[in-house]
Amino acid sequence: MIGTGGGPGGPPRPRRVLGIDLGERRIGVALGEEETHSALPLATLSRARTVEEDARVVARLAAERGADGLVVGMPLNADGSEGPQAARTREWAVAVAAATGLPLRFRDERFTSMRAEQRIGGPARGRSGGPPSAAQRDAHRARIDREAAALILQDDLDATAERTDESVSGQSQPADRGIE
Repeated sequence: MIGTGGGPGGPPRPRRVLGIDLGERRIGVALGEEETHSALPLATLSRARTVEEDARVVARLAAERGADGLVVGMPLNADGSEGPQAARTREWAVAVAAATGLPLRFRDERFTSMRAEQRIGGPARGRSGGPPSAAQRDAHRARIDREAAALILQDDLDATAERTDESVSGQSQPADRGIE
């Protein structure tokens, strides 16, 4: 998906990738490096009115962070099939990739929001442990979106590392959950 960079005879530069958790209102974004196989939450963006506006924001963020590829979470049904939300996500991602010129991979995102919520300590709570305010709920949801993007990207980086290990060792690895 992503070129190796670097010059002839020189070491390849770290390849950076943006991970994206696309929602109806927000876009969770993570940044990862293929060389270190690490992904970290980066930002939560508000969805724009058009895909073209979203693409401009993603392109700017990719340029600022030196990212040269995209991994977008695919919201598959529990049985692994693609439903209407997956079709909308695929359409958005392909349009953003075309507009930004960045190569694109999809990654199964089932259960990433649940895993992200567990990772950050459960559901939102108010200051005294009671119900959260609307602002606290929104901030919590934005954090979950960033964490989910990091989990999607980390899953992809791990699968990429397994494929690389397999090609080096000749050993067969379990199938990853990448999506074409």
